[in-house]
Amino acid sequence: MPTENDQPLKRALTTRLLYFFILGDVLGAGVYVLIGQIAADSGGAVWVPLTVALVLALLTAASYAELATKYPRSGGAAHYVTRAYGPFAGFLAGFCMLAAGIVSVAALARGFAGDYLAVFVPVPVGPVAVLFLVALALLNARGIRESTRANVAATVVEVGGLAVIVVLGAWLLVRGEGDPGRLVQLGTADRGAAAAVLSGAVLAYYSFVGFETSVNVAEETQDPRRSYPRALFAALVTAGAAYVLVGVAASAAVPTDTLAGSSGPLLEVVRAAGGVPEWLFSAIALVAVANGALLTGIMSSRLTYGMARDGLLPGVLTRVLPGRRTPWVAIAATTGLSALLALTGSVATLASTLVLLLLVVFFAVNTAVLALRRDPGGSDHFRVPTVLPVLGAASCVLLATRIEAAVWLRGLVVLGTGLVLGAVVAARRGTGRAARDRGSRG
Repeated sequence: MPTENDQPLKRALTTRLLYFFILGDVLGAGVYVLIGQIAADSGGAVWVPLTVALVLALLTAASYAELATKYPRSGGAAHYVTRAYGPFAGFLAGFCMLAAGIVSVAALARGFAGDYLAVFVPVPVGPVAVLFLVALALLNARGIRESTRANVAATVVEVGGLAVIVVLGAWLLVRGEGDPGRLVQLGTADRGAAAAVLSGAVLAYYSFVGFETSVNVAEETQDPRRSYPRALFAALVTAGAAYVLVGVAASAAVPTDTLAGSSGPLLEVVRAAGGVPEWLFSAIALVAVANGALLTGIMSSRLTYGMARDGLLPGVLTRVLPGRRTPWVAIAATTGLSALLALTGSVATLASTLVLLLLVVFFAVNTAVLALRRDPGGSDHFRVPTVLPVLGAASCVLLATRIEAAVWLRGLVVLGTGLVLGAVVAARRGTGRAARDRGSRG
């Protein structure tokens, strides 16, 4: 008789909810701070690296669309790479994604408890970050439907805030106070146009990678083979259009040096245009940070659950709440690790490795699509032209060459840890198989 833990997660996500899930994660806190950094790397034409990053992200998203509809299970990249290359490679991919997710949630928790919240009330960062994470964990454990409904409301707020920026930027141009000439300025004092675009695209790419989160809830989608590709591509194109419009508005409205020197570049647009209270964007930023942390927390817990079910992590992590059917042990474990990072302040050291870790994962996923073509899967799953995963893998290599050596060093430490743990998992699985073989011969 099947036990409660053998039953699948509850299928509660519709196409609309999944679309908002992906859109909310992609339009996270990054857009409120990244525009200035992209301007510093690429010049005033920030829309160019944003567009390049969108195209590159769509290549890898196409691979995820095929694999998520072919194997709609929690675990995401770890599950796909395990099927393609075995448990050792699957563990490494899952470990990289899990490390990136946990660090991201910790960083967002500290961001929520920091300067944006201090606009309203000064509070100590550490305790508030922990309380914030506990609240998110409780919402996560309550159910995927409740979590994604909260995401819909938060996404509407985020998109509304970006729309205000676009309108304010246009209004500044109408008043003759902006400079549309900045929209064609590519390159910086130490970078030519091509190098500037690629350097800016690395930062911009980070702002699109939230789509990976969604594959971990494909198992909780009502009809993943139909809903997932529609929601995924629609959300990415929507986010890309919003990013490009915001980039155009911010660059035309505010001098490039001012954008590059600000930790709140969109607030510079508000200040330049006037008429909108500054505290409003602090509130919107808090919503964006909270929403990003919630969705990344959902991804991390579902990835942990999926890896445990594949035998790559302890089996206790597959336990789910009765009735709610949410992986409470996985939620508790990932929340605890995020809280530890938020309290120790080591997030800053690891945060810069996130893009590198994700590029490793995306390269493995793009090549896994090709390796798994020998498995026909269901006849109705989404299938992409072979050239797209090839280009997706090549884009990961290209972007990795633009990452600084110091970041590579930190990333290699994380990858080395994953290799050691993966070897331990592989050895344990091998020992278990050998024991079963001896038992069957006996």
